[in-house]
Amino acid sequence: MQQVDLILTPHDASDSKFYLSKAAKILGVQTSDITSHSITKKSIDARGRDIIVNMRLSLFLHGEKSPELSEKYQYNDVSGKPSVVVVGMGPAGLFAALRLVELGLKPIVLERGKNVTERKRDIALLSTQHVLNEESNYCFGEGGAGTFSDGKLYTRSNKRGDISRILEIFSIHGADKSILYDARPHIGTDKLPKIIASMRETILRCGGEVHFSTKLVDIKISDGKVTSVTTSCGNEIPANAVILATGHSAEDVYQMLHQKSVKLESKGFAMGVRVEHPRELIDDIRYHGADTTYLPTASYNLATQVDGRGVYSFCMCPGGQIVPACTTKGQNVVNGMSAAARRNRWSNSGIVVEIRQEDIPNVSEDNPLCGLEYQKSVEKLTYINAGSSIAAPAQRLTDFIKGKMSSSLPETSYVPGTVISPVHFWLPEFISDRLRQGFKDFDKKMRGFVTDEAQILATETRTSSPVRIVRDEEHLNCVNVSNLFPCGEGAGYAGGIVSSAMDGEKAAEAVAQIIH
Repeated sequence: MQQVDLILTPHDASDSKFYLSKAAKILGVQTSDITSHSITKKSIDARGRDIIVNMRLSLFLHGEKSPELSEKYQYNDVSGKPSVVVVGMGPAGLFAALRLVELGLKPIVLERGKNVTERKRDIALLSTQHVLNEESNYCFGEGGAGTFSDGKLYTRSNKRGDISRILEIFSIHGADKSILYDARPHIGTDKLPKIIASMRETILRCGGEVHFSTKLVDIKISDGKVTSVTTSCGNEIPANAVILATGHSAEDVYQMLHQKSVKLESKGFAMGVRVEHPRELIDDIRYHGADTTYLPTASYNLATQVDGRGVYSFCMCPGGQIVPACTTKGQNVVNGMSAAARRNRWSNSGIVVEIRQEDIPNVSEDNPLCGLEYQKSVEKLTYINAGSSIAAPAQRLTDFIKGKMSSSLPETSYVPGTVISPVHFWLPEFISDRLRQGFKDFDKKMRGFVTDEAQILATETRTSSPVRIVRDEEHLNCVNVSNLFPCGEGAGYAGGIVSSAMDGEKAAEAVAQIIH
């Protein structure tokens, strides 16, 4: 195998004959000598006027071929092996279950929501008829929040370990191979359900169990160990160990753990709004008006400091749409997602303000759920200002900054609809003031970002968990429950699909240490 780094124009990067010919010339071989090739890294540099594509190729010469990915992962029959209860089937739970199979343990997966096919129907009802199923929505159900909230695989969590495992496992279950080399890999909301279902089939084929519409309602703890878990179906399941991967929206789980004296603590998080621009406007700003025929829909990543707090973009969705992410009636939350093609008419992003412990009302060590309560209060306020509906309170971006009511709103991707609202007035002042200054700062970095064509939709509150389940840093179990292993976003130790998946795998490895 030979590796070659190339600097190409977007057009040339789309032409395999051209870049293979160029690579062959660099290596001093004929193009016909190349048996197979793969792209191992690809990124776009749009900082200058001339946009370039950086590409790394792995080339196999003279009859050699690259090995198949599937050969790296061994999923064998575990039907007669010791069992481990996995609560939650988002990225952390799914990857924990698959890793357990690799390690020779049988996962019993409990998911409060429905499978992806049935979940789609509930999501459609939520968007079009405003009917919320509190157990099956954009947050709860097979695949977790990531399934219908974009499927972005970009992470800064390299310190957790090698992220390539996660990308490869997605790939062997059906994800496009581009996720293995793109600088900002993305699967797409339209592609993820089939991939998630394929992962479930691997678990079942190997003798694992998956139970949908099965919520954790209680755990029995004796002498510092979980002995069994009780589900909403009334079943009590004995537990050698429990991997808790319930996500950042499982309020009832936090409350149950608190009542059981499992050690929790309040942690910092972030809240704000979704900002939505026409897709072509963001493309024009990011690509300096260049031809976008051979370029992906443009993304951005913005951050600034305002009065000692970070203000930053979160979960940016190029060519995507805004969706209702509420899980409880009487509360409003928005999130964003993109299909694989990212060709919707709009691009959106969460713009959020960092919230530290001292910013949370009623913060105290005796009340580890105070951040959760603050989050809920903002979501209830949003619902009220939407006229007690899941329509989104909205305001033109320029009006939000000026502190004035909008007289009209642009079109939006948000299917439940928008309501003109003075978001600048009723959003907590701590958040609103910093957002307004943050937007001004962003306009200096991306000229044209602040425009009448953009609008904000309230509110983006579920950026991460406001609660941490305290665990032993070395063994990853709860500090006061030796065989309970919290992981992923709900545990407060990860954020996003990839870091949650990696945390789930590490939890499975920690479980294997105490069972084998």
